[in-house]
Amino acid sequence: MHARSRAGSVERKTRTDSRGGHTRARRGCALLLGLALLASACSAPRVDSSSAPEPTRPLHTFSIVARDPETGELGVAVQSHWFSVGTAVPWAEAGVGAVATQSFVRQAYGPEGLALMKQGKSAPDALHELVAKDPGEAVRQLAFVDAHGKVAAHTGKNCIASAAQHVGEGYSAQANMMENDRVVPAMAKAFEGAKGALAERLLAALAAAQKEGGDIRGQQSAALLVVRAEATGNVWEDRLVDLRVEDSLHPVEELTRLYRVHQAYDHMNAGDLATEKKDLARALAEYGRAAELCPDNLEIVFWSAFTLATNDRVADALPLFRKVFQQDPHWRELLTRLPAAELCTKEQLDAILDGVR
Repeated sequence: MHARSRAGSVERKTRTDSRGGHTRARRGCALLLGLALLASACSAPRVDSSSAPEPTRPLHTFSIVARDPETGELGVAVQSHWFSVGTAVPWAEAGVGAVATQSFVRQAYGPEGLALMKQGKSAPDALHELVAKDPGEAVRQLAFVDAHGKVAAHTGKNCIASAAQHVGEGYSAQANMMENDRVVPAMAKAFEGAKGALAERLLAALAAAQKEGGDIRGQQSAALLVVRAEATGNVWEDRLVDLRVEDSLHPVEELTRLYRVHQAYDHMNAGDLATEKKDLARALAEYGRAAELCPDNLEIVFWSAFTLATNDRVADALPLFRKVFQQDPHWRELLTRLPAAELCTKEQLDAILDGVR
């Protein structure tokens, strides 16, 4: 069944007994898939007599796709009680759109959906075109958002309860095999109420979903993907955030921690660029912000100290070097190798080592 594309629309399908058999979900997934696809093939309109249901992976999960109206960034966040959900569900391309494909997932919806949106089709048109050709649509759940903020979602009638979707302004939250029917509304409310960058708002939606019960089977993996509003021509520059937790007892919490580390290293990179431009004040501010986010990260402390020492502020650098060397002497050895790489002079190295003795 197709979602209504107006903002705030909700479409939900919940089975009478949302718990029956779910503790055996992994062992029963193959059987469930076979029965669901058979039922779908028998009831769906004939598309192509030669078509057959494609192999799928049973990724029952909750996710959110969204576009930031201020920055134009596009993103997807997802959590599931299944290993490595980030390799299948989230898809995004800078300047094009974002896709989440789940339930008995057909991964091809990701690249195919992005290709249609890149050709100029809106998210609703792209989604409806692909769903119409899929003989297994009854067990699919997916959501598209395009670069203009248009959104569409689909929850097949045979998705395992509790299954629902909420299409809002510039985003869609969707879930299946949930503990209860409060998960999707909680995601929508959290996303709309959160402040900050798109990645932070997506993480807030995941946390809210888990707080309401989340996946009835529990937790295992999670992923966060955010791309730029416009393509740079370099894919590695277009992906602003690309983080995955493959196997964890608390994947949403771990994903949030990784995002904090990601932010810290973004500040480190900005500090390095400022150093190259001889803007020491800016560099130290960036390194300081990185240290605030990850105060126990010796990498950040070491390079902050190194920047100070190589810019005539050895006295300020020495307490930082002592902290690092006391916790891990390997960093002292690394420091001695840097003159050969022409990252500092022999005189600067001697000044540091003399000072920390």
